[in-house]
Amino acid sequence: MLLKMNKLCAAALVAIGLTGATIATTTVSHAATPAKTVRMVPHADLKTLDPLFNTAYITRNHGYMVFDTLFAQDSKGVPQPEMVDTYTKSDDGKTWTFTLRPGLRFSDGTPVTAADCVASILRWGKKDTMGQALFRAGAELTADNDTTFTLTITQPFGLVLDALSKPSGLPLFVMPKRLADTDPSVAVTEMVGSGPFLFKRDEWVPGNKVVYVKNPDYVPRKEPADGLAGGKVVNVDRVEWVYIPDGNTATAALMNGEVDMIEQVQPDFVPVLESNPDIKVNPMVASQGMVVPNSLFPPFNDPRARQALFYLVNQKEMITAIGYPEGFRVDYCATLFICGSPLATDAGAAPYAKQDIARAKQLFQEAGYKGEKIVLLHPTDNVTGPAVMVLAQNLKKAGVNVDMQSMDWASVAARRLKKDAPDKGGWNIFLTWGGYFDASTPLTNPWIAAACGNSLPGWPCDKQLDELRTQWTQEPDAAKRKELVARIQERAFQAAPYVPWGDFKPISATRGLSHTELFKTGVTVMWNLQKP
Repeated sequence: MLLKMNKLCAAALVAIGLTGATIATTTVSHAATPAKTVRMVPHADLKTLDPLFNTAYITRNHGYMVFDTLFAQDSKGVPQPEMVDTYTKSDDGKTWTFTLRPGLRFSDGTPVTAADCVASILRWGKKDTMGQALFRAGAELTADNDTTFTLTITQPFGLVLDALSKPSGLPLFVMPKRLADTDPSVAVTEMVGSGPFLFKRDEWVPGNKVVYVKNPDYVPRKEPADGLAGGKVVNVDRVEWVYIPDGNTATAALMNGEVDMIEQVQPDFVPVLESNPDIKVNPMVASQGMVVPNSLFPPFNDPRARQALFYLVNQKEMITAIGYPEGFRVDYCATLFICGSPLATDAGAAPYAKQDIARAKQLFQEAGYKGEKIVLLHPTDNVTGPAVMVLAQNLKKAGVNVDMQSMDWASVAARRLKKDAPDKGGWNIFLTWGGYFDASTPLTNPWIAAACGNSLPGWPCDKQLDELRTQWTQEPDAAKRKELVARIQERAFQAAPYVPWGDFKPISATRGLSHTELFKTGVTVMWNLQKP
């Protein structure tokens, strides 16, 4: 009944909004813009430019516009060369040599060199979970000449190309050495990349608009685009991200033709858009909702308090609250690695299959919780917002003193980086989601992959998980690796670095655009796209 009412309200709001959408969407203007301009409503406001500084998807998407990668994964998840022209590996898999494509240039006019690649890998390896695993395997890098570099490892690591082609979380974007030498804890602000677009800093208005133009010096690969791999052929002159946090206003703007695309449609508006013959609704690969506790501070520095969250989460309840229609959601998913993925398993999940408020309350008490405020971050412009409110009610039922602090998603992404105490500007819980690329393996699922000493918000640490992941990366036999995944998940349910709140498929919507099949990757890339 709630979902039906939400749909009716959404339709009514859009009907009202259509009469004055131009007034409501004052950020959308047709004046003095080129014919080949694509206007997209992004899922969040862009505040952080350095794609290695946080795991926010809006920053990752920005990275794909401006920078390029050494390798990329095709639609089947197979790593393919991108900036790399040719590569070789030794028989024992411990020595890799990579040669760059000729003619690669950064947007400041300087050539891309092997030294730039080495510096970029080194910086990335200090932050990313797969990069950290690679360097724990004894990785060393040398620039042999301007176009060739060598990677050597001392321990078995069968995921070299998987790591270099990691598509999300913290992808390995290549930047000039002078920027890549920046301490990874300090954000790079100068956007010099060799990617298909140029960032127009002079037109960037935080909270309003981000502008990119086609990079005239970018030379795409000759292979056709496939997933994130292949030729990044840009068919438009300009891309504008127009930030419209209100779902009704964004939907009205799309239906009026004032924008060409909504990156992530608020679920209540999906039926309205599906009924419009001029609009195409595009489901993406599955994502997994994640409840992330702060393991640095009480009560969630105690695993029993983190386990209590498993008993508070009712996946169907939270997914339904968000409003995803059937066919775009899974009411219950037992695996931490995305339902339907090759590594999906129900190992360790049985005790938490049903909500148990009383058990959650008991675990909080055993963890020493005495009614202190729990700071719960609530994004007002993000799909997770309704799920946060459901969790807040369940926390209160378990006797938790909830301090729900509301802000936009970009502010949540910035706030979650703080290691301050919750009552000093920090936090206790935030909700996010991980796309298929991020959540489907033990080395890409961020909170399972995070080794002790990591920089991931929540700062989980479990030595047994560290040891099991290392075994997984070193195990050459596929069947044994599958067995290890089950053991990893069982341990993750005990250590509880995060709690899943449900699997769903994010939905984009386009009007008048063609060749949008790459959106299914879950990464909103603007190459291959065409506009009449």
